[in-house]
Amino acid sequence: AAAGRLLVVPVDGSHWLSMREVLDMLQQKGHEVVVVAPEVNLHIKPSKNFVMKMYPVPFIQEEMENDF
Repeated sequence: AAAGRLLVVPVDGSHWLSMREVLDMLQQKGHEVVVVAPEVNLHIKPSKNFVMKMYPVPFIQEEMENDF
């Protein structure tokens, strides 16, 4: 964070919802934030406040939603 660049690999769920607020504030202070997340997830969505990089997973959104 001291260099102004952050790489974030979040866990989906309430941890992400809390972390997103922190990332928004860091971006407003001039930090560059890159979030790496699975293509299929519940809450991790793109934002104008950070760069989103997605990676493939071996299941689809419907399968994950049915499991929950």
